[in-house]
Amino acid sequence: MTSSGSWSGRPPGVPGAVPPPSVPLSFLVASSAGLVACGVAWVWARGATAADPTSDPAIAAVHFGVLAALTMGVLGATHQFAPVITGRPLRSVLLARATFMAWLAASWLLPLGIGFEQTAVTAASGGLALVGLVLLAWDLAAPLSVRGKGAPVTALRLALLGAAATTLLGATFVGDRQGNWFVLSGHVDLAMGVLGLFAWLGVTYIGVAQKLWPMFMLAHLPGGHRAATVSVWATWLGAAVLAGALAHGAPVAEWAGAGVLVIGLGAHLVSLWAHLRHRRRKADLHLVFVATAAVWLVVAAGLALAGALLLPRHYHLGVALVAAAMVASGGWLLEALVGHAHKVVPFIVWSLLRSEGARSGPSGKPLMFADLYHHRWAGATYGTVTAGIGALCAGLGASWAPAIAAGGVLLVTTGVIAAANLSARPLKLLAGLRNGTDLPAAAATTQRREAVVRPK
Repeated sequence: MTSSGSWSGRPPGVPGAVPPPSVPLSFLVASSAGLVACGVAWVWARGATAADPTSDPAIAAVHFGVLAALTMGVLGATHQFAPVITGRPLRSVLLARATFMAWLAASWLLPLGIGFEQTAVTAASGGLALVGLVLLAWDLAAPLSVRGKGAPVTALRLALLGAAATTLLGATFVGDRQGNWFVLSGHVDLAMGVLGLFAWLGVTYIGVAQKLWPMFMLAHLPGGHRAATVSVWATWLGAAVLAGALAHGAPVAEWAGAGVLVIGLGAHLVSLWAHLRHRRRKADLHLVFVATAAVWLVVAAGLALAGALLLPRHYHLGVALVAAAMVASGGWLLEALVGHAHKVVPFIVWSLLRSEGARSGPSGKPLMFADLYHHRWAGATYGTVTAGIGALCAGLGASWAPAIAAGGVLLVTTGVIAAANLSARPLKLLAGLRNGTDLPAAAATTQRREAVVRPK
């Protein structure tokens, strides 16, 4: 098989373990498309969701968000940063591409099958998810076998276990939506949501953030940092206990698991605060994204507590608030994913452009990450994603279809703007390079010549 480190034209300074840019970028592009599909699904499901947050249209919209948007984005980050963190390459580029194809198909077929009540499609999606899980585990086993490396590697290992548990449980249930094996009730759906959001995707973000925050904030914490280790282990263990208790209807274990989960997520917020205190880079849009993501985590905790307390007396309102809490939890990850994409995608694309021979940015100065996207459009993306999450939470909590539809429209807008903004400038530069012209450099040369001959 092709080595993950094989990359013709690798520019100086890019570690040999880093995969070719096309590997993580394929996942991230699919994530943008998945976010658009998620928004469309929420608009389509607005009426059914307002009446019953556990209805099939609502579950389909949730799966577009969790699988096609969040999971694809997190998998892209994992394929990029697992080799960076461990210093060891993925097992194979071919395995990474096969993993992408399997997860892409599963993440679209599952919500489509649920939404349109196509049992054969949901069963096929479960099989594809299992294939994707095996490929993912085999590919990541190479870099994650390294010893040491602290909380980030521990988080990725635990996240892989969370991915296995979520995929196996989900594949079991989607194998027969008619109830011949199991009855897929609301509390089982909730259990799978908790497992996927926190024991898999959440733990991945918590671990990778321990590498991204110091790099993007120029924050280096003195001495040991126990909050990172506590956040990884407590989040994973709490989510596992809570999901198991929800699936089996054990209230005492549910509260115990929720308590441990709160400890883990609280430690994650403590770690973020420590990085903010020690940062040496001035406040920027990335910091606003990360801070807002943390706010959604607090909102999710409040909504979940309110829903749990109201469920025994006001069932519909309690279910609505719990559904809003799950959306806010997804909002934590989505806000962070969109924010980090505006740092990570230019970082990856910069190395691709350098390998193609790019040397200068639009101003004629050396090519920088900030030259690769429009910053005002990035600010607009922050506004649309934040408002979209807020509208969905309000719509679900209040059982109000127009707010759910508005949230869906805003998510569609976010996916379109982010994809266009992060790709337009790099594609223009790449086209110029492959046509034999370094456009920025040529423009700068022309400006210098004009300055010489221009009469004073």
